[in-house]
Amino acid sequence: MKWPAFGYARASTLEEVFRLQAEHGEEARLLAGGQTLLATLAFRLSEPKLLVDITRVAALRGIALQGGALRIGALTRHAELGRDPLVARHAPLLAEAVPFIAHPAIRNRGTIGGSLAYADPAAELPACIVALDATVVLVSAAGERRVAAGAFFTGLLETALRPGELIAAVEVPVATAASRSAIVEVARRSGDYAMAGLAVSLRLEGGVIRAPRLVYFGVGNGPVLAAGANAALEGRSLDAASIAAARAALARDLDPPADLHGPPEMKRHLAGVLTQRALTRFLPAAEAAA
Repeated sequence: MKWPAFGYARASTLEEVFRLQAEHGEEARLLAGGQTLLATLAFRLSEPKLLVDITRVAALRGIALQGGALRIGALTRHAELGRDPLVARHAPLLAEAVPFIAHPAIRNRGTIGGSLAYADPAAELPACIVALDATVVLVSAAGERRVAAGAFFTGLLETALRPGELIAAVEVPVATAASRSAIVEVARRSGDYAMAGLAVSLRLEGGVIRAPRLVYFGVGNGPVLAAGANAALEGRSLDAASIAAARAALARDLDPPADLHGPPEMKRHLAGVLTQRALTRFLPAAEAAA
């Protein structure tokens, strides 16, 4: 289908963005990478009267260490995440996730802010920021607001964003020597959305698991923080027994819907397999081999 008719405005500051939003209300949509928005326009799932191009707003750009956290501007493109040395050092989970995201053309245009705002339940970056216990920084004409990543995703394609707000940045706690992270997924083809995936972050202190955060994607209405599996791992040595306990807990943690890929039972099975794969990477023998 053809796109609906709409106006276009390019903003260069946040103040211009807020002014245009105030003038046009819900009839205005923000344009960053456009990798989701343009598709919804083509299918007439979105019919805004005005597109507000925010790609030149400097306040939404940049990657820097600030106050013990890595601040990643909302306009940071996926490809930039994958090659930035600060991300590789301080938030390696995000760098590892990038090759799983769609295809190179989309990674070169899509932004982290756009991915989080759209909140696709099978997307990698929402699960990663929940696993990293990151903070989403929101801005509006009224000021700045911070929301924990775990509370930002509120339902299927729904977030805690309020009218007039946009994502300014994501703040990620920096990795330490004890930090471990991994992302694994199963997809029919490279670049497809995941049938099931797992982003995991934890600390290994003297071989003991601390603060595990196993977050599954493609198996619910959004990123699923597996409370039971995390509890089964906390304070235990990482070994075959603790991994088996985490897998067993998934029966209570996950209630995946059936979809085009298969029934809930298949999704739970894949989640268990991915749990085994991800946690096995942190076993001493595996780390030594790597």
